[in-house]
Amino acid sequence: MNYRASHSNAASNSFRILEIVARLGTGTTAKEITNALQMPQATAYRILNSLVADEYLVRTSNLRGFALGHALSGLVTAATPPTVPTAARTVIEKFRSGNRFAVHLIMFRNASLRIADEDPDYPLHSVFEMLRYPHCSAAGKLMLAELADSAPPFPKGPLRQLTRHTITDRGQLEEQLAEIRIKGEASEINELEQGSASLALPVRLPNEPVGAALCLSSPAERFAIICEHSEAARDLTSRLAPLLF
Repeated sequence: MNYRASHSNAASNSFRILEIVARLGTGTTAKEITNALQMPQATAYRILNSLVADEYLVRTSNLRGFALGHALSGLVTAATPPTVPTAARTVIEKFRSGNRFAVHLIMFRNASLRIADEDPDYPLHSVFEMLRYPHCSAAGKLMLAELADSAPPFPKGPLRQLTRHTITDRGQLEEQLAEIRIKGEASEINELEQGSASLALPVRLPNEPVGAALCLSSPAERFAIICEHSEAARDLTSRLAPLLF
């Protein structure tokens, strides 16, 4: 078998394995996968290890099964943006009209970020990186801070460094997440992309988990201007929550 045919077959088998895990759900075992696909164990284990390494699958806590991973969630997120009610879009657009910085609505679903309403005048940059590496963005850190008490906030292994300012030390990141929970906001300057900055404020109903982030973004040198509008943005989040949830 030539390289092209072999590569195509491996890709096909990878998709078949992901489909089985999606259908059977969290905890799907290697035996269940090999039985369902009639695939040799050696082939299945080789592909499973590769999918885990690339974060398309993760091992369950007991190490006996598998679940869909963060990388796959990011791909699905990018392809299927959530529906935002017209009333919510109208409120956001009114806020945008009086400011000269980006205003984005990012929703949280299944421990992943979902772009719900992107500012048409100031489109998001580094979208793939934001979706896949939440520790690098303000919205992502806000989500990780919310998840910290109920689930592992970030995957095992080294944290990806996108710029020289990206936090890659787990202890330092955990301290920042604790501070975010106290302050009720998250920020990043030059961490996701050199030259950019963002402030993320939680959108939530009273006594409910944070379900989205209202993100104010601008060039890094204008971050202080964003902060001057934080109170007005908080007022917007309180009006958005009942429209979204």
